[in-house]
Amino acid sequence: MVQPYATEEEISAVIDQYGKLVRRICFLYLKNPQDVEDVFQEVFIKVFLTNQTFQNEQHRKAWLCRVTYNKCKDFKRSFWNRRVQTYEEVEIPYESQEERNILEDVMALPAKYKWVIYLHFYEGYTIPEIGDITRQNTSTVYSQLRRAKEKLRKEMGG
Repeated sequence: MVQPYATEEEISAVIDQYGKLVRRICFLYLKNPQDVEDVFQEVFIKVFLTNQTFQNEQHRKAWLCRVTYNKCKDFKRSFWNRRVQTYEEVEIPYESQEERNILEDVMALPAKYKWVIYLHFYEGYTIPEIGDITRQNTSTVYSQLRRAKEKLRKEMGG
């Protein structure tokens, strides 16, 4: 069993290890750097305050993905978010121009497709694992992934 975080060093290590993952998931949904940072902080506060034990690191990572997803959904539903609109240009975190183009196409997808594409291609989860994380039937995840890939093919020109 993997134990919860206790020391400052463990907290720093988990932010270093999973910070990029959490930010990318947040960018997929929120598209605003300030909102991403707010949710990022909320996610890690929840991580550090939880006394949940994990079976292994893969279980911890899946739990963290789920917490991030839920925090993003909560933020989108919040009173503040429904009443405030921003018109800032968003800089998507990317490592190359090709990755930027792909991320822009992925971000143009509906939310249910973005989530499946991200978990499968960026994080390497299998379809059954994605079903567990998103609490959806495996066949639903297969359908969403297939539809998302079709939409991406159209956007990217075949």
